[in-house]
Amino acid sequence: MDARDLHLNIDYVGTAGIILSPEQKAALQTSLTILQSNQKFSRVYFWGKILGVKDDYYIAQGVGSDEFSERKILYSKDCIRWGLLPPATDEMREKAKLAKGRFTGDPSFEFEHTEIKKIGEGDDATEEEETITIKEEDRLAAVISEIDSDVRIVPRRSYIKTPTGQGFVNRSFEGLSVSEAAKLCNYMHFRNPKQLQEKSLLQRANLDKAIDFMDPVDEDIPKGSWSLQFERGSGLVLLRSVLWLGYVFYHVPGTRHYGSIYVGTGEKNMDLPFML
Repeated sequence: MDARDLHLNIDYVGTAGIILSPEQKAALQTSLTILQSNQKFSRVYFWGKILGVKDDYYIAQGVGSDEFSERKILYSKDCIRWGLLPPATDEMREKAKLAKGRFTGDPSFEFEHTEIKKIGEGDDATEEEETITIKEEDRLAAVISEIDSDVRIVPRRSYIKTPTGQGFVNRSFEGLSVSEAAKLCNYMHFRNPKQLQEKSLLQRANLDKAIDFMDPVDEDIPKGSWSLQFERGSGLVLLRSVLWLGYVFYHVPGTRHYGSIYVGTGEKNMDLPFML
């Protein structure tokens, strides 16, 4: 959700139960504008909120000219002061999966996971306990990265890819029509493609490389992991993720207004296959 018009954009997701108080809106609008100026970001997005047991984390993303590669994640607990999260590594993502339960709200808190490892073979085999610690700050960065990879989406044609491989906002994008907005194939995952590489040469040859360089959400597995509905007649479309409950994407058909936000506990819905 673009921070420049946060006080207006947040109203689009009000029917999904996502609401900020006037004080929070004012504090975020001011602090994110200052953050963009101080850090020299091209644009700042209000990503959402991770709900903790004691405190909540407000999350923002600052991006450079290439939004795919130049991206930094920041968090705040008071909507005013912002701290930089470390980039999520593969090791951090693997460790984060071991941490069970909700976030506490304390970045320095350490989760502990105990594993029993077998050493040796046969009669000489012994068991040894190994304790793995996961810092909450690292887990936070890993979970945000995973949510972005799994469910962050944008409308088709809203971004274009240059011959050099960089992704930019498509300034000629004027929004999806109402009929286009009703189809999941017109929403793309905002990430480097995963499913695109699996398509045949003929299928890839029929795609516009400047526009169709991301994976469409209608190919997500399992089917049914997205809920699409219109609000205000056909004046607003909302997509909710069933995989990450709390993620909502909005778009006003026929306009450039679109964005997304996540407000939840940061726990993936592992029961999804049994719910469909």
